[in-house]
Order: sequence, then structure tokens, then C-alpha cells
Amino acid sequence: MAKQKTIYICSACEATSHTWLGKCPACNEWDTITSRIQSNGASTKNAAAAFAMHIDQSGCVEEAVQLLQIEAPSIGRFSTGVDELDRVLGGGLVVGSVVLIGGDPGIGKSTLMMQTAIGVSENGNKVLYATSEESGYQCKLRATRLLKNKEGCEPDLDGLFVLADTDLARITTQVMKLQPQVLVIDSIQMVYRSDMEASPGSVSQIRRCCLELVYLARKMQMAVLIVGHVTKDGQLAGPRVLEHLVDVVLNFEGDRHYALRGLRGVKNRFGTTLEVGLFEMGPAGLEEVTDAAAFLDPDAPPRAGAVVAPAMHGARCLLVEVQALVAAGVFGQARRRATGLEGSRLTMLCAVLEQHAGLQLIDQDIYASTVGGLKLSEPAIDLALCLCIAGGYSKRIIQSKVCAIGEVGLGGEVRSVPHLQQRAAQVRRRGYKKILVPITQVGVAGVGAVGVRSIADLGGYFEKN
Repeated sequence: MAKQKTIYICSACEATSHTWLGKCPACNEWDTITSRIQSNGASTKNAAAAFAMHIDQSGCVEEAVQLLQIEAPSIGRFSTGVDELDRVLGGGLVVGSVVLIGGDPGIGKSTLMMQTAIGVSENGNKVLYATSEESGYQCKLRATRLLKNKEGCEPDLDGLFVLADTDLARITTQVMKLQPQVLVIDSIQMVYRSDMEASPGSVSQIRRCCLELVYLARKMQMAVLIVGHVTKDGQLAGPRVLEHLVDVVLNFEGDRHYALRGLRGVKNRFGTTLEVGLFEMGPAGLEEVTDAAAFLDPDAPPRAGAVVAPAMHGARCLLVEVQALVAAGVFGQARRRATGLEGSRLTMLCAVLEQHAGLQLIDQDIYASTVGGLKLSEPAIDLALCLCIAGGYSKRIIQSKVCAIGEVGLGGEVRSVPHLQQRAAQVRRRGYKKILVPITQVGVAGVGAVGVRSIADLGGYFEKN
């Protein structure tokens, strides 16, 4: 019998030590050192060999081939049946790819995965939905709810299989038996390998299970969708181990109290990471939102501190209302809070307004947000945010049917922004008569464009009291 010894491993970075420590010397995390019994006969090499042999029982050896001799699969991509998900993926799922989807609890990850499984199955593909957190009956209840309000004929779901199991070995066996085109793992934190002593959800278990799923996807030429949990900081649990192993990383963003949910690409080996898919949770599950401007009230009267900005998300333009509230605060302790916007950007723009627009904001609390909960990160909305702050400070409303777009520099100048023609076309399509743009791009924006040189000139665009 092999001798056993006790080792101490950090649950955050897997650094090892010979004794227990309160703080990991490798990642500086506290209370992450845990003890583990290890046999001297065990080795990483043997574990890796067992992992490979578990999948490839034939024992064949892969040989290197010339690049020009590699043949592409007959179907490079196939649709998921969810247009917004296809948009973020770059046109659909790629054969042999692994997609990781993370998000806060209750945001709708399992609902999206079930809708995707139903959509792929309706297109004639075989799907295996492996759930480790729910029973098969619970999955059927969710599918029934999603199909209840679906228009059209009765869907063909003969190719959709559900497996309620947490053992990756048994899941792999079912994959070998059914040979599906898509495998859904919900979620990876509960899946484990029985030949490892680590508990489910640990870094070693997650890395090992994800690595085997990646190998399985390549070997079986199927797409794998993996649901991952997030930490309190909003990062994918692991930590960040899964992001390096998979092909695509998608973040499901939003708040359960807001209407809009955004599916944003963080990593994509087969497409761009600039696209965002929009959803709204309804009685029939996640309903696709093709245009966020539908949440704008066209009959709403102008309000102080509210401006509409045409923001770019990937290849499309969305009209989003930006709001700011300026209230008297405590001198020297003024608050700056941003929801859906970058907090550091808000603080910088407040300083620029004080320096170049003459606003006294040092004793003012400023709260800025986007309507609907959609997150905006591009600098092109700086001009709209400055107008909101200036309007909220002076209690003046901007002129009717006016929107703004432009980046603001530290000198107060309004700089040019990309895709202005597309933004201006979307603005005019929605009935806006005037768009404030950088003065260098007035000719590019076309009809209704008004050039703004500096934020010192913002006072001329508000209605007179």
C-alpha cells in the first residue's frame, strides 16, 4: 500500500506548502489553505494518461498533417434557434467549440440554456442537456413553461435528451452513446471526477472537468455549452481557470429588477467580442429585444438631467437614455455613483465640468444611470452624460427631440467618435430632429447635426427658463 502524506493547497491558486498558513504566499489570499491527503504513488502524469484513455479507448495516435490538407467540417456553424445568442457568437455555434456562460444567480442562465437546447433540437440536431443542479422533472417543468406561450405548431423535441447527473464519467458515457451535436453542462461547479480526492467546485476539479470537456468536444466534433457561477466580485468562479481553456466566454449581465438583460462576449476565438445580445424576462422565458429604443417613451416630456445617446454595441446602434441627478451634499464628501456606467469616467467628467464649464460640483452628490439597466462603457456617451449633469445642476431641460454623442477630453474639447453615420441614421429613424456631434464631424453626420466644440458651450443647448 502506498504511503500517504498531508499536503496543504491553496483553494484559490493551488499553490502547495508543507505546513498550514493563514495567508497564501503566492496569491496573498487569506484563509484559503486547506489540507489534503495525497498518496506518494499518485502522479499528475498517471492522471493525465487515465483521462485521455477514458475518452479514447481505441488507443489510436494522432499524427501531424499539413495545414492545407486539413478539411473543414461539412457544417462550420449552426444556429442555436436564439437570434440574439447567434449574434453574440458570431453567427451560431461552431462545431467542436466550447462556450462558457457566466452570470449572477437568478439572471436566467438555465432558462437561456433550455431555450437554446429547444431551438437546436427544433432544427433537427440532437442535444444532451446534463443538469447537475436540478432533477429531470424540474427541467421538464421549465421546458413546458417555455413552450406554453410559444406560437406555431407543436415543436419536435425528439432529439432533446436530459441527464440529471454530476459524475463526468457517466455524462461522457452518455455522450458516447447518443453522440449529440450539442452538450449543455449546467453547471460546471457541481460536476466532478470520482478519481480525484478534491471536492466538487474546487479549482482542481473544475480544471480537470473542463479540460476533459474540451477534449471531448474536439474528439466528438460537437459544441459544448458550459454554465459557470460567478463570485461576489462578478468574476467567473475558478478563478479565471475556465476562461483560458474554453473558446468563447459570455457574460449574462443585468439586474433581475431591470427589464433588459445583456449577453456580452468577453472572449471569442471565432468572432468579435463587441456584440451584445438583449433579452427581457417574460412569461415565456427570455424574449429577444431587437432594439433597446423600444423602451424609450416617445411621448414623455423633456426632463432635466435626461439625454438620449446613440450607443454602439457591436454592429448595431442602440438609443439609450442617460440620466443624472445632482443634489446638495456635504462639502468635501460629495458622492459619485454610477449605475450602468463607469464610475471612474463619471468622476473624471465631473472634474472636467468644474474646470472648463464653471460648474461648482464639489459639494454636490451626483447619481448617474442608464434607463433599463443596459451597461454602457464606450467614451462616445461622454457628451450626453455631461449634458445630463449640467442640466441636473441648473435644473434646465435640453431642447426637445435632441440627442448627443461625442467623447470629452480632459481639456473640455469634444472629440470625434466612430460609426457616426450609422448613429445619425438611427437617430433620424427614431424621429429626433437634432443631434449634437463633435464639430469636426458635422459633415459626416448629415442633416440635423449641430457641432459642439467644447463643453463650455453646453449652455446654449438648454431651453430658457
